[in-house]
This record gives sequence, C-alpha cells and structure tokens, in this order.
Amino acid sequence: MKIGQRRSKQRELILEELKGLTCHPTADELYERVRKRLPNISLGTVYRNLELLAENGIILKIETGGKNRFDGYAEPHPHIRCVQCGKVDDVMEEVNAPAIGASAARGYEVKGCSIEYFGFCPECLSKVH
Repeated sequence: MKIGQRRSKQRELILEELKGLTCHPTADELYERVRKRLPNISLGTVYRNLELLAENGIILKIETGGKNRFDGYAEPHPHIRCVQCGKVDDVMEEVNAPAIGASAARGYEVKGCSIEYFGFCPECLSKVH
C-alpha cells in the first residue's frame, strides 16, 4: 500500500472486501459487509479509510451526486450508472476517450478522463414497464 500512514488491519480488511466485489458499493453497503468480519468497526472508520484509499489511487471513488460508490479496480475504466437507483456497473468494452487540443483544455494540464454513461438499469426499467 502506498499510503504514508501505518498499516491498519481495518484498512486492509476494507480493501480486501472491496476488491472481492464486482459491484460498486456505497460506504454504507461496504460497512455492512466489513462489520460481519470485524464487528467493532465504525461507519466513520470505513468512510475515512475509503477516502484515504481513493486519495492515494488504490481504489476509485465514483461520485454519483448522491452517495458515492467505490471500485476496488483502480485503473481508469468506463462505468454506467442508473439515474434512478444509483447502481453503477463497469462497461465491459474498451472505450476510447476523445482527445482534446491545448486550446480546448483552456490551460489545464490534462491528467486523465473519466467516462460515465447513464440511464436506467434493468431492474428500474422493469418497474417502469
């Protein structure tokens, strides 16, 4: 782990649980899973460690406008998000981000690009139809 702080059993367990999932849980959802293995862990500890792991590039934080979701696979990759329930899934296809020129970057030093598609997940669609 490239975090400048000491190793923590709690942080390692949070990371292990997240990496074992294919879904993109909220901190609350991950807390419920971690608590089964470490009953004394607090929700605040889970939140703090997820933020720390995301800040250090070990996991991805997916900002949804509501409850953030987290991804144990830290390499940039596209996601698709349900605008109704907030569920997030990986897009299982290579997507190339469009390049922008210096004038379009408006003086920014571009470090990367996040691609997110959005719509309605199959579960929410079935409720509508």
